[in-house]
Amino acid sequence: MDLGIIIAITGSTFAIAGVTVAMFLWLRGEANNDRRHFTQIQSEDRKEILQLIRSIEFEMKDFHFRLLEIEKSRK
Repeated sequence: MDLGIIIAITGSTFAIAGVTVAMFLWLRGEANNDRRHFTQIQSEDRKEILQLIRSIEFEMKDFHFRLLEIEKSRK
């Protein structure tokens, strides 16, 4: 057998496996960065939504108070 062919096939196999492992690790790192970024965005959105809910509750209480005042003034 030709030793050069065996070395070429073995080298190609190791090169393909090495590139595959390297790309897997790179993609995993990128996915972790994306996950952290989206977690931060979700946290900011959650704070904004809670603030909106609180302001809506305040407006509802204020509206109810004004309705009570109108009813008292009518009586």
